[in-house]
Amino acid sequence: MVGTAVAFSPGHISGYFRRVEGSDPRTTGSVGAGVVIDEGVRATVVPAAKTGVRVIRQGRVSTGSPPVEYALDRLGVTARVTTECRLPIGAGFGLSAAALLATLTAVNHLFDLGLSVDEVASRAHEAEVVHRTGLGDVAASRSGGVVCRMGPGIHADIARFYPDEPLYAVSLGPLPTASVLSSEEAMARIASAYPDRCPRDIADFCFLSRQFAERSGLIAPDVRKVLSACDAAKIPASMTMLGNGVFAAGNSAERVLSGFGEVYRLNVARCGAYLIEMRP
Repeated sequence: MVGTAVAFSPGHISGYFRRVEGSDPRTTGSVGAGVVIDEGVRATVVPAAKTGVRVIRQGRVSTGSPPVEYALDRLGVTARVTTECRLPIGAGFGLSAAALLATLTAVNHLFDLGLSVDEVASRAHEAEVVHRTGLGDVAASRSGGVVCRMGPGIHADIARFYPDEPLYAVSLGPLPTASVLSSEEAMARIASAYPDRCPRDIADFCFLSRQFAERSGLIAPDVRKVLSACDAAKIPASMTMLGNGVFAAGNSAERVLSGFGEVYRLNVARCGAYLIEMRP
């Protein structure tokens, strides 16, 4: 067995979604649209007697990841996992799904499990749903593009297109995804706000996402301030789902968002999770 495997998965910004309840975690998920982004999570995996997870973001280290630990336990393997990211965690960038996809891609190669890409994604999706950390990010992040998911789970039809223009995003702090996904009242509002069509381009994605954000009642006061500034500058923008932040498109987006915090320039990813290297 090779000593170390390193893999990467892109993140995902969800613009609008509707939960779809299945008979089990693998058939539960969501429909909706989002953008797979070139920023994500790098996972380094080493065999170990007991599973442990370190999460590193810009030099700050935390420990533990129940979804990752669950997924490894289900596979019957134990490993030391280190995940690294630049974007803020819990802010609507799909990093929980990215951490799972990157980790399981590395684990699959390291332990020679022989799982298909579909099986890796299925395991990651199950862990997300069980831990209420996401519904559709895994399905989206299996490949790149602006995505429109037309069914729940990883086997549903997904339309993708690949624009060249970037998105810009600012985070105002974390928003616990589980608290929203566990609220029947919030999920009912979300279901009634769902636009029920796919976006035609980036500007249309922003428009549909904003319409959804307004109707769902999820916009927090701090997010409203940023969106109002974008509106004043005629910049297409909406709230990251589910995160306390804003994404925007257009030439002036970076300048306007910079007044509210660090701005992340995010290109549309061209592919999903992949192995970076195996080393002794």
